[in-house]
Amino acid sequence: MWLGLSYSAYAADTSVVTIENIHEFFPDQIGNEWVYRGRMTEGGMVQIAEKDTQFTNVSKVIGTETRDGVGVTVFHDTNPGNQGPSDSYYRRDAAGIRYYGSKPGTTLERQLVPYQIVRFPLDIPSSFEQFNRHGLELGMDIDRDGESDKVDIVATSSAQTQESIRVPTGVYPKAIRLEAKMTMQVHLSESGKTIQGTDTMTVWFARGVGLLKYVERQTIPSSRSENERVIEVTEELEKVTLAADVALRSSKPAQGHLFKAFSFMD
Repeated sequence: MWLGLSYSAYAADTSVVTIENIHEFFPDQIGNEWVYRGRMTEGGMVQIAEKDTQFTNVSKVIGTETRDGVGVTVFHDTNPGNQGPSDSYYRRDAAGIRYYGSKPGTTLERQLVPYQIVRFPLDIPSSFEQFNRHGLELGMDIDRDGESDKVDIVATSSAQTQESIRVPTGVYPKAIRLEAKMTMQVHLSESGKTIQGTDTMTVWFARGVGLLKYVERQTIPSSRSENERVIEVTEELEKVTLAADVALRSSKPAQGHLFKAFSFMD
């Protein structure tokens, strides 16, 4: 679910743009529904993809709950990233959007949430660190010695640009592009060796529509470097049904949906 911003990429234009009415990019009324066409490829670091899978995911706002004493919006996805059904929890307010985890979640995710995935106001370009944690339980036994390995994990999020993008529902000329990047240093319990995994997600949002597309690329660490795996997942908007014609007004307190891209542990 996000990002290191390379400011050198914007050397030709150092101006900063603040996106007006940013809440309109994240419509979150109960009943809103998005249908995505997905593709997942998997293979080794230097191999042609061994698996190429097509799938469909339907994302819908199904209600609100209270988590950690605050109100959150619940999104139900039928098959995000081709991983089966899940519920995800988000809160949107004047400061931005925070992720409160998912069900079913993971051991690692439960140690990280809640965390910020987007900051308001949104400036382009801009970036911030989402979290920087050390010595967490990975929840996996990569070296197969019977003990869960430890992990240090850093994630950053960046707002990169506004650009035109085409998806099955049409062309959106002023979509905002965001990127999230997570780096994991996994400490193997048997050998003491440290190996690295990464998760980079690029997402596009349109005003009044929401998430148009995301591309996620994961490198899965292995105790043997030649066994490292790469998984790439893409979802593109195929159909959208909104419960209202416009997003929630910014003057109303609300909770909000964001992208699976910035909630890494789904």
